[in-house]
Amino acid sequence: MTDNRSPARDEYAQSTPQRRRTSAKGETTWFDWTRFPDHGPGADVPALKPGDMALDLGCGSGGNAAHLATLGMKSLGGDLSERQLDKARERWPGVNGMELHQGDALACPGDTFMVFDAIRSVCGAAW
Repeated sequence: MTDNRSPARDEYAQSTPQRRRTSAKGETTWFDWTRFPDHGPGADVPALKPGDMALDLGCGSGGNAAHLATLGMKSLGGDLSERQLDKARERWPGVNGMELHQGDALACPGDTFMVFDAIRSVCGAAW
């Protein structure tokens, strides 16, 4: 079955700039809770420990998923848009512990059964 939402998300990905290189605090990876930069609490709120598994639905260009992976979590990012995931792969190459999957939130991560310690979504679950 073809997902007719992917082209709209791909168009959005093409029209939005890549995430800034540093946060307001000068960090190279950081956690945003909303679509607004440097807004909300840090990644400490879900109280994850190194080795915990986190799912980021609608991960876009992967900034939050990459940040959790740099803190030692296993981070799975899923998005409808292959272009958004291409931006993530370009921006965060070689980040250990981060996996990216293209598809619908209900199908992420596919046929694999996984247990997550935290799931977050700014827009992915709603769209």
